[in-house]
Amino acid sequence: MRRVILLAASLSMVAALPLPATAAAGGQACPVADDLVQATFPMPNARSAAMAQRLDIAVVGSGSSMLAGKAGPDRAYPKQLESALAAQLPGVAVDVIVYARSQESASEQERSIVQLLAARKPSLVIWQTGTVDAIRVVDAEEFGSAVERGVAALQAQNVDVVLMNMQFSPRTQAMIAIGPYADQIRHLALQNSANLFDRLAVMKDWNERGTFDLSAETHSTDVAEEVHACIGKLLARLIVQGMATASHSNSPATE
Repeated sequence: MRRVILLAASLSMVAALPLPATAAAGGQACPVADDLVQATFPMPNARSAAMAQRLDIAVVGSGSSMLAGKAGPDRAYPKQLESALAAQLPGVAVDVIVYARSQESASEQERSIVQLLAARKPSLVIWQTGTVDAIRVVDAEEFGSAVERGVAALQAQNVDVVLMNMQFSPRTQAMIAIGPYADQIRHLALQNSANLFDRLAVMKDWNERGTFDLSAETHSTDVAEEVHACIGKLLARLIVQGMATASHSNSPATE
């Protein structure tokens, strides 16, 4: 019982801290506007899992959830997220598994979610989507319907959901009409009480601040790794906030 109380207090304390200029790999700072990374909705299933000292998270995504090379899996944001959460939740075994395939649309990812739920049941799923559908010019409403079905399937199994939209790139921004798909993701997150990690807005903010130069000509492997490190840490922040919010809305669980 004491262990549960201490972890609940830890969640609340971490979530109450202001969003910092987080240190990433190699000393790069990750400043971000305060309103860009906020847990709007509680994550009660993730919190219950953490209280039971085992937090399983699945990342469903496309190629932008991965990094190339032998060291890629360890430096991509899912592994960075796992490390950041383990540091913030001492005593909790954190496992982040990745179901990411290049060039997979939302409707294809939806089928992966069904398979995921049949194979194992994580407490939280981070669903990164939108880019492939935008490139293929899939009807935005069809895209939204696929995402909504996937979110409904997850929530029906008591799985918390974080929706993540596409990356920002100054070059592709002018070539690919991503707006309608980003709008669908934002709308569906609000409509279904799922938290949104607005990667598009966060990376655009970084580019405008000069934190990272995201132009195609200068986007190096090192920059990609720094971006993933920052995303992993900010995702951890969002998740801890969501779990802390759940503790406030369900106080008997902390007793």
